[in-house]
Amino acid sequence: MPNFDTKMKILVVDDFSTMRRIVKNILRQLGFDNIVEAEDGEAAKAKLETERIDFVISDWNMPKMSGLELLKWVRSHDEFKDMPFLMVTAEAQKENVLEAVKAKVSNYIVKPFTAETLSDKIEKIFS
Repeated sequence: MPNFDTKMKILVVDDFSTMRRIVKNILRQLGFDNIVEAEDGEAAKAKLETERIDFVISDWNMPKMSGLELLKWVRSHDEFKDMPFLMVTAEAQKENVLEAVKAKVSNYIVKPFTAETLSDKIEKIFS
């Protein structure tokens, strides 16, 4: 039995609608149905300021505000500083991973990924 609450509200942030759809479909397979989306970090910030979000899954490379900038913004605000944040990226370079870890990312997933990988990462975050 998974360690996470499938009723929690998840914010999926990615500039490609196809990628958001893939992530949402996997989340639905895992039993999550309370999912909102944003097309970049700026839009995600607006959502975080107006809605109660429990968990952020964000792409790294986006226009306007990157996933790393969003992560740093989230961590710099008391009300979000402990929010689970999963970074999704096509770049598995060590310095990127280290930068995200330094910014207190909860976990990290490299594209392309399977539903099983996403499930494992989410489970690790909430265990």
